[in-house]
Amino acid sequence: MDDAGPWAAELESVFARVAGRFSRVDLRWRMRDYMRGLLAPVERKNGWQLAEYAGHRGPAGFQHLLDGATWNADALRDDVQHHVAEQLGDPKGVLIVDDTGFLKKGTASAGIQRQYSGTAGCTENCQIEVFAAYATAKGRALVDRELYLPKSWTGEAVRCRAAGIPGNRGFATKGELARAMILRGPWLRPCPSPG
Repeated sequence: MDDAGPWAAELESVFARVAGRFSRVDLRWRMRDYMRGLLAPVERKNGWQLAEYAGHRGPAGFQHLLDGATWNADALRDDVQHHVAEQLGDPKGVLIVDDTGFLKKGTASAGIQRQYSGTAGCTENCQIEVFAAYATAKGRALVDRELYLPKSWTGEAVRCRAAGIPGNRGFATKGELARAMILRGPWLRPCPSPG
């Protein structure tokens, strides 16, 4: 395994920081293998090819990690944000927020409907995700995400439950999602002075 090349040491530091978010050792190892695969020169980043790269017999372990295992994605996000702030923090740093459309078929994926996608440049059947990235002269990193749920979704509790959307999730505009991401991160706090 390539071990993520030049990022290997930094990746190990992040793994050590977030390992406790996964209650079982096998989930920790799967998360580690999955992340290494995403950073590796794997042609297609699908479950089968990532599993093959990691030396697994098939994608079932990764699928369980992403769909069936219990772990707190928001707590993991917070750990990553604090790590990024510590490593890249700079008073001149910028938080970049933008939405991205993911073209999809069908009607069951969370938040899917015909809506405008900048990715496609037109109205398509897609999901929209709002992302935040932090950038400084030291580097850049993806630090947050929120799924945009159209009113057609937030008004249908049964459909949301079937897609795994928490019952307390209400409608929020993309701008409101972006504002929430900005306010919950460590970005507005003063950065420690370099020693």
